[in-house]
Amino acid sequence: MAFQDRMTLRNMYLYLVCLITLVISIFAAVNLVRSTVELLYPDPGYYGYVPRCAESKPGQVCTPAEESAFAAEQKRIEELTRDSQRRQAVLSIVGSATTLAIAVPVYIYHWKRIQDELPPRAAVTSGEPPPA
Repeated sequence: MAFQDRMTLRNMYLYLVCLITLVISIFAAVNLVRSTVELLYPDPGYYGYVPRCAESKPGQVCTPAEESAFAAEQKRIEELTRDSQRRQAVLSIVGSATTLAIAVPVYIYHWKRIQDELPPRAAVTSGEPPPA
């Protein structure tokens, strides 16, 4: 089967779909790994600045209750930020897994259609001319 015989409009479509779904699958797999690592090893990051009591009221001495309220607020902000990062990582994992779950079967279907149209390998490698 000559190259010109194989490159029909239909076959070009099948090859193009395979190429596109393969590229999408590669990007989705990379994003899946990246999101999994992000979920397991979150960014320690910057959680924002909550001023200390003495900085917010210059010249005044803070009570232990005020200090503890500022510390509790800082901890709450850090927990909310970690929860948000975790949620984003899980959403990214779900999105990547869904993309793979759709792209891989599409790729396999189109690739099998291409392979079904190829001549058997024994006839190609035997050196015999293809039947006319």
